[in-house]
Amino acid sequence: QVQLVESGGGLVQAGGSLRLSCAASGSIASINAMGWYRQAPGKQRELVAALTSGGGTNYADSVKGRFTISRDTAKNTVFLQMNSLKHEDTAVYYCVADPWPTMPNSPRYWGQGTQVTVSS
Repeated sequence: QVQLVESGGGLVQAGGSLRLSCAASGSIASINAMGWYRQAPGKQRELVAALTSGGGTNYADSVKGRFTISRDTAKNTVFLQMNSLKHEDTAVYYCVADPWPTMPNSPRYWGQGTQVTVSS
């Protein structure tokens, strides 16, 4: 089993920045792909950014050029640097992980979520 714990959410003004962190514990060796989903009120969850086991990345079109995903393998931690935040980025952000090398549509492991609120 894998446990994912997010931190770094909060309230920020539009145009500001936040950095989310996700610490993984448990069966770390089983993890390959890691990433972030988000869910805004009244909307479906969407993949924001993902990191493959080979170091490849992919981003939602809405965050390209503003968000950066990275991973510190030694510390079993994945980060999401969010710059130029917009009101529409307001959502609960979930850290996800999966044994598959690339992020599947339904990741196996989910964190509890952290709230990001961007005031306009």
